[in-house]
Amino acid sequence: MQTLLLNDDDVDENARMDRVIDAVRGAFTAYERGNAKMPAKSYIDLPEYNGDFRSMPAYLDVRTEDTDEDAGWDAAGIKWVNVHTDNPADHDLPTVMGTMIYSDPETAFPLAVLDGTTLTMKRTGAAAAVATHELAVPDATSLGIVGAGVQSYTQLEAIAEVRDIEEVVVSDLDEERVADFIDAFDDRFDVRAGSVSEAGHCDVLSTVTPVEDPIVGPDDVGEHTHVNAMGADAAGKHELADDLLLNATIVIDDHEQCTHSGEINVPYAAGILTDADIYGEIGEIVVGNRPGRTGAGFGSGGGAGDGEDAGVDGVTVFDSTGLAIQDVAAARVVYEQADDNDNGYPFDLLGLAE
Repeated sequence: MQTLLLNDDDVDENARMDRVIDAVRGAFTAYERGNAKMPAKSYIDLPEYNGDFRSMPAYLDVRTEDTDEDAGWDAAGIKWVNVHTDNPADHDLPTVMGTMIYSDPETAFPLAVLDGTTLTMKRTGAAAAVATHELAVPDATSLGIVGAGVQSYTQLEAIAEVRDIEEVVVSDLDEERVADFIDAFDDRFDVRAGSVSEAGHCDVLSTVTPVEDPIVGPDDVGEHTHVNAMGADAAGKHELADDLLLNATIVIDDHEQCTHSGEINVPYAAGILTDADIYGEIGEIVVGNRPGRTGAGFGSGGGAGDGEDAGVDGVTVFDSTGLAIQDVAAARVVYEQADDNDNGYPFDLLGLAE
């Protein structure tokens, strides 16, 4: 029995976005229903190297009724990821690198070792797509993106799977990055450069920046814009102004992570925003325990629920910190697809081959 080694190209080729979205939706469902185990993300801070390591283990059991596949499945794995700010300038290395170990839950055999950086981009886009499908207006056709870095590409790729996106407005201080983004997509979408406010007045807005001083205010979004706040992943990061958050319907992926290092972490720590200002977790909406936007959603009835609580309206914000269950779910998609297609590099990691 051999372990499959999958590099960034292998992950990119085999992470079919429609399947990754379904897998991430299944992961949110399993987590909400108590069918997942996800210890808190642990950090090793290394100030001497201006960096840190993060470990993200998880197990999930996705039941047949919670997936578009013919049968349920379970999966386990761990992602080991870093953030070293000085890497590009001092070592010609990416700031963030990740490695994913995907294991058989029954035997613990390491089925695959995957590039976790590309995997993270894919599952992050998929998480935004799940939230967009539940919280954006059903007839959304425009997408704004603030931040034209690597994460922006999978935001568009994934969100276009769940809404008929026609117009894309991208905003970034780096004109070269904006030009690269436009070149990558102008054959499929009406994509152009614009201001933060122009991007924010689209039907859907994804923010993917590392800023600590908010760059999107309440006047920068439309009356019914859904915002995917994807950039904050550490304490102190903060893309959206407090007034915008306080006046929006806030949906989070996980309370502990979001209050520690998500978009809401700064106003939450200051007491400006409290638990009473948080509408709920995305898993609650996905399984139908809490209504999403009227007319939106994966489930029958548009995710709006029954009775007098007919769904949310106005500005909605999804605070995404990225969960280990998402990585495991996406890793399963990549492994299964690569195994079926004989992609990757099988090797005898444990010395068990005959």
